[in-house]
Amino acid sequence: MKPLFFCTGLLCWLCAHTPLALAQGQTPAPQPSVFMHRAQQQPIGHYSLERLDQITGPELDAFMASSTQPTTYRGQFAKARYPVQLYRLTYHSVIPELDNRPTVASGLIAIPETGQTHMPVVSYQHGTVFDRSHVPSNPESSMETRLMLAQFAAQGYIVVATDYFGRGVSDLPDSYLVKDSTRQAGFDMLLAAREFLQSRGLDYHQVFLSGWSQGGWVTMQYLKMLEQAEVPVTATAIASAPVDIELTMNRWINHPQAVDAVFLPGVVAIHLQAQEHYLQQLGLTESAIRPQYLAAARALYRNEMSWEDFFKRTPAKLGDFLRTEFRKSGWIGATPYWQTQERSQAYRWMTRTPLRVYTGGHDEVTPRYVGGLPEKTQQLLGGAPVTTLDAGDQADHRGVYVFGLIDQKRWFDSLRKPR
Repeated sequence: MKPLFFCTGLLCWLCAHTPLALAQGQTPAPQPSVFMHRAQQQPIGHYSLERLDQITGPELDAFMASSTQPTTYRGQFAKARYPVQLYRLTYHSVIPELDNRPTVASGLIAIPETGQTHMPVVSYQHGTVFDRSHVPSNPESSMETRLMLAQFAAQGYIVVATDYFGRGVSDLPDSYLVKDSTRQAGFDMLLAAREFLQSRGLDYHQVFLSGWSQGGWVTMQYLKMLEQAEVPVTATAIASAPVDIELTMNRWINHPQAVDAVFLPGVVAIHLQAQEHYLQQLGLTESAIRPQYLAAARALYRNEMSWEDFFKRTPAKLGDFLRTEFRKSGWIGATPYWQTQERSQAYRWMTRTPLRVYTGGHDEVTPRYVGGLPEKTQQLLGGAPVTTLDAGDQADHRGVYVFGLIDQKRWFDSLRKPR
């Protein structure tokens, strides 16, 4: 059963941006889940100017210590202008793949203390995490989130970020790289954030999207959903985004490179089990992972084992972790798993939103070629302008993220409009 669409309070805003086709029986745009209650909020912290500057100082150094560019971006972040108040929102949503089963999810809203009632908002989609607590609504355990807060919230942007289903307060299994659930979580988080802001006499007048790694893929899926619902987005930026999951997985599995991250077996383990649970591809995990590593894979997905312990019990190379038959199935891609990944591409439609893409030559997760696919695709289709900016031959996954943060802040600032 599809979620009901009703117009009261918060959702009147969405009605104003929803196409007439909904009332004419045509293919419906994505819809918000039914909110049986207002989103619940919990204050979780306050970042002072000094705390925010610490994030872009010694904490950035610690984050980049293992990178190929440990000091490249030192000193390139502006001093914080505004303290930031942090809240965890708990909100209602639905699971599209499971007949819109109701669920509860969580996320972060960070409000800069600017004294203004209207501010732009950046919706941030986070990267891969193996611990359900390493999410935006727990920023002290998420350095990527803290960098977003120091770069955007401290400069006058409201920052909104969902934890995704299966992370944060959610009691679901991880929805890792599951298309409809991840974008539904973001869609309903944005609505919950607007409801919360309005309850405090605040609002936003521009929406920007940003995402890194897994979150770059999520951002593109989310952008497509917002465009289909005719919710305007001013600009979007994605760093190290595996926009073509089928191509990325095949490269990891069947054409490994020396640069590949040692945590890829963990990534594939949670991805396979998310597909198995949300898309009911029963038996997928057993058909893909070698028997001696199945117990560790199950424990990692159930949050019963840390990635560090998983790493000790499994090989670092995907070829040794996966069954030969599964690897070979990717050559033609005719199985349900590979067909699902083909349908999960996140760049082959004509977008109306300007986009910047960030890549790097030493990225251990997202191949430079995959990250750059949106630009030529939009040129071919006649879509909105896409600019690919490369962080350099030595830029690894974290380097691409920080490079992108610095550039997209300048770009978003240039597109800001006075209220």
